[in-house]
Amino acid sequence: MTLNFTKTPHRVVLVTGPSGAGRSSAIKVLEDLGFETIDNLPIRWVTPLLDGQKLTRPLALCLDTRNRDFSPQALLDLLDQLEEHDPELLYLDCARFVLQRRYSETRRRHPLAPQEEAIVGIDRECDLLSPIRDRADTLIDTSELSVHGLRERLEARFAAHGKMPLAVTLTSFSYKRGLPQGADLVHDCRFLKNPYWDETLRALNGRDSAVGEYISQDSHFDEFFEKLTNITLFLLPAYQKEGKAHLCIAIGCTGGQHRSVFVTEKLAEAFADHNWQVSIRHRELDRTHSADSKSATGL
Repeated sequence: MTLNFTKTPHRVVLVTGPSGAGRSSAIKVLEDLGFETIDNLPIRWVTPLLDGQKLTRPLALCLDTRNRDFSPQALLDLLDQLEEHDPELLYLDCARFVLQRRYSETRRRHPLAPQEEAIVGIDRECDLLSPIRDRADTLIDTSELSVHGLRERLEARFAAHGKMPLAVTLTSFSYKRGLPQGADLVHDCRFLKNPYWDETLRALNGRDSAVGEYISQDSHFDEFFEKLTNITLFLLPAYQKEGKAHLCIAIGCTGGQHRSVFVTEKLAEAFADHNWQVSIRHRELDRTHSADSKSATGL
């Protein structure tokens, strides 16, 4: 995937804010957007990190009060020191009573008040971070935001063209070896004519034209493929709106060599025609190829 960023391909974003405001969630979203991310990084390590190996993609660093070297002045000084990198300060804010409720729900101790009530640490931290909040380039108040709402705000500010495309993976598989791990949607095409029983097609796979022609002649194929394509194209925008970054669709048949491979290839073409970002994996074919390669090399 090629990403275009609004400022520079070597964008540097420093993420901070009070504990419980969504820093870790923000870092995960930025990672999905193509950033290299580091959570809970000591401030003293930032300059050596940027002065070392040249950046090849945008970088997001979470800096906060969990580290003993953290102080408002240290972070403000760091912003000045990194002027040549044109750093952006992303501040995740949240109302104090909401932070208190979140700590009550999770029953976690506050890093600035490990032996006291959470509200004591919340007050200390919000007061401590006040000078940094005033310096923020982007301030997002998460008091009334869901995780999906936070993602939308971050995509609008940091993603190419204001929205990150949903990445779709299509996987063919054999039911004999079980469902692929992480599959979001699973479709069964074992009802279609099986090329395995044609001796001239058995050694081929679903990427061969003869196999495709054989399967396409099944009286159920056209209606099945049309409905499968339509329902999936209907669902993809809904998944993207929900904030899902990746969707895995698994297509299965008995051996994972013919019918599932053919349907997967055709489905990928249909999605690409509608400008969806698609990747393909043929689990059983990849496994066979890997075994053949090891055999050929004597491994």
